[in-house]
Amino acid sequence: MANAAAVAIPETRAATTAKAPRSAGSGTWWRHLLGILALIWALFPIVFLISAALNPAGSLQTSSLIPSSVSTTNFDTLFSDTSRPYMAWYKNSMIISLVGSLGSVFIGACAAYTFSRMRFVGRRPGLLGLLLLQMFPAMLTFPALYLTFANLGDVIPVLGLNSIWALILCYLGGAMGANVWLLKGYFDTIPKELDEAAKVDGASHARIFFTMTLRLVAPILVTVFMLSFVGLFSEFLLASIFLRDVESQTLGVGLYGMTIGNEKNRLFGQFASGALLASLPVVLLYLGAQKFLIGGMTQGSVK
Repeated sequence: MANAAAVAIPETRAATTAKAPRSAGSGTWWRHLLGILALIWALFPIVFLISAALNPAGSLQTSSLIPSSVSTTNFDTLFSDTSRPYMAWYKNSMIISLVGSLGSVFIGACAAYTFSRMRFVGRRPGLLGLLLLQMFPAMLTFPALYLTFANLGDVIPVLGLNSIWALILCYLGGAMGANVWLLKGYFDTIPKELDEAAKVDGASHARIFFTMTLRLVAPILVTVFMLSFVGLFSEFLLASIFLRDVESQTLGVGLYGMTIGNEKNRLFGQFASGALLASLPVVLLYLGAQKFLIGGMTQGSVK
C-alpha cells in the first residue's frame, strides 16, 4: 500500500502540472516588443529618405514620412544637374573603393602569410608595431599627408592633390594593421603540413601562396574586402582634404556639399535621391557575400 501511494503522488503532481500548461510566449513577449521597436527605430530614417527622394516637391520643408504624391523628378534633376556631376562622383567612389579594397586585401594577405608561415628577425616586434600603430588616431597623419602629396604633385601630377590615385595610395598605406592581424589569425588555422607537402613536390613560396593558400583562405579575403570596401566607400575626412575639384570628388564629399549653403533646403530632394542610390553598392555587396562575412570573422577570430 505504501508503495502504491508513493507511486500515486508523482502521478498526481504530473497530472496537475499537465492541467495548467504555461503559455508559449508568456516569458518572451517583451523580447519581441523590443525587437519590433528596434526595427522601427532602424527603418524610420530609411523610410523617410525614400519618401523624400520620391517627393516631387524636393525640399526639406515639404518632406514627410508618407508623401502626398510619388515622382522621379528628384532623380531626373540629380542626373541633369551639370554643376553637381553625380555620376562622376559615383564613378570616383567606385574606383577608389574597388581598387583600394583589392589592394588592401593583396597587401594584407602577403603580410599575413609572411608573419604566419615564416620565421625571421623582427617578426614579433613587427606584429606588435602594427598593433601599436592602431592606437593612434588617423587624423594625426593628415597634415603630413597633405604636405607630402602637395609637394609630390609638383613632380608627379597624377599623384598630387585632386587626384583619386593619390587618395588610393594613402588608403593603401594605412591598409595593414587590423587587416594583417585578422588575416594572420585565419592563416594560422591552415595546417602547415600542406605547405611542407607542396615544398617536397618542388613548389616555391610564391606558388604555394597564390595557387593553394589563397584558395583555402577565401572566406577571410572576402570578409576583408567587404570591410575595406564599406570603409573606403563611406570615407569622408581624407577625401574632403585631397579632392577639392568638383569633378574629382567622391559621393560623400559631393553629397555633403548639398547640405550646406543657402540652397540646402531646395537640394534636399536631390540629396535624398543621391544618398539612396549611394547605398545600393554596399547593400548588394552584403547580400551577395554575407555567408563569407560570417564565416570569415568567426573562423579567423580564434586560432
